[in-house]
Amino acid sequence: MIDHLSTYATDYEASRNFYDAVMADLGYSVEAEMVMSWDKDFPNRRACAWGSGRPVFWLIETQTAYEPRHFAFSAKSRGAVDSFHATAIAAGGRDHGPPGLRPIYHAHYYGAFVLDPDGNNVEAVCHQPE
Repeated sequence: MIDHLSTYATDYEASRNFYDAVMADLGYSVEAEMVMSWDKDFPNRRACAWGSGRPVFWLIETQTAYEPRHFAFSAKSRGAVDSFHATAIAAGGRDHGPPGLRPIYHAHYYGAFVLDPDGNNVEAVCHQPE
């Protein structure tokens, strides 16, 4: 259903480092990078995107804060969810819900939540029974 999406970072370097770490844990890599030189108000604005074969999740530098968002990324296993959480904390994220089952969603919903450097609620989730 979703082709791609983006979020914004007031501290681009911190957010870039955070997402480089957690996306690698989930099997995603940087698929695109650019400077948005056409933006006359912010011609040095940086952006990059992670995916698996094409850019899907974009991080775009911004000069002003915004309302935090929630993103949930697919993990291939519960172990990958655990690894995501540990890596995210080590990369500067803040715990927002440790790895575990969330049966309120469904019986096999296993997720973990962290807040990224801009306060976005970032989740990794596995729907497979183990």
